[in-house]
Amino acid sequence: MTLRVVFDTNVVISALLFREGRLAWLRTHWNDHACVPLASRSSVREITRVLHYPKFKLLQNDVHELLADYLPYCELVHAEDRCPIVCRDVHDQHFLALAQSGKADVLVTGDNDLLALAGTTAFLIESPEIYSGRFLR
Repeated sequence: MTLRVVFDTNVVISALLFREGRLAWLRTHWNDHACVPLASRSSVREITRVLHYPKFKLLQNDVHELLADYLPYCELVHAEDRCPIVCRDVHDQHFLALAQSGKADVLVTGDNDLLALAGTTAFLIESPEIYSGRFLR
């Protein structure tokens, strides 16, 4: 079974930017269709905004290439369903709504505000390390 997964912005950015980093394996993971990443307008907008941070020193063409390494593998979800669980950080609520609307199996995040909600939602909420345990041996 192919998992339906919401990756939070920091997870996606780490996988895209740091080719030798601890999350670099995720590029192959979604590229090989081992999962279906779920995305919404707000999540794509946030990823794009973060890729434009001056600290990354990316040109517009670089941003387009990085997005092209992720977005074609994503299923675009209209995140209209509100998750009944509320995150203490309102800026993370859209990930819960995306997971709820997209019928995600798992939300992968390093964010402590989201990780604190593990076990309270219809979908799993896991750190990248826990998630990777199913695939990397």
